[in-house]
Amino acid sequence: MPDADAPSATFRELKEPTDIAAALEQGRLLFAGSCEFIFGAQKLGQLPPQTLPEIAFAGRSNVGKSSLINALTGRKALARASSEPGRTKQLNFFNLADRLMLVDMPGYGYAKAAKSVKEDWQEMMFDYLRGRPGLKRVMLLLDARIELKAHDLEVMKLLDKAAVSFQIVLTKCDAVKPQALARKQEAMQALTARHPAACPFLSLTSSEAGEGIESLRAELAEFALPPT
Repeated sequence: MPDADAPSATFRELKEPTDIAAALEQGRLLFAGSCEFIFGAQKLGQLPPQTLPEIAFAGRSNVGKSSLINALTGRKALARASSEPGRTKQLNFFNLADRLMLVDMPGYGYAKAAKSVKEDWQEMMFDYLRGRPGLKRVMLLLDARIELKAHDLEVMKLLDKAAVSFQIVLTKCDAVKPQALARKQEAMQALTARHPAACPFLSLTSSEAGEGIESLRAELAEFALPPT
């Protein structure tokens, strides 16, 4: 498969091995710190005060959001998938070492979810996205094994409309053959060019195999408050 640990953003721009190693170590130290669930908000009025930079994780139901958050933090069950995909509207907030807030957004696009639930998701998520100035980036997870869905494109348009920077993260990349994954990566790169809020790079990950996790930690560490 393509190099899933290739650095991205300013991390990607690093050339010297010592600089890359230092950035990876900063990411490791951040995500090795304490990480605690602090609140689950079902309504906008329930959102906790913004005291830390926020990184939100969005994606279709069963795309692997919980698995990715658990892999990044080195926990087995910090984030848990809902027993009823597509029906949970809760935003879950995790305090990472008092330096960064991880926000697990409810999954979207579940076929059995009622229409009203889907509409409520869009309304609540849009209000959250446009009304949260501390939100630094949305990591938009897409399953590398399957084709892009209409709901994914709708969410990208929603992020463009909210003017919130988002980055595509391909999940379950270990289950895709190298040539197919390379084609998928090329298609996703072309897609980002059509969305003004999209970052011009993407991450390839496998929560199970650990691919891309170290570099993604290093990248997210760039948004964290400095260690005290």
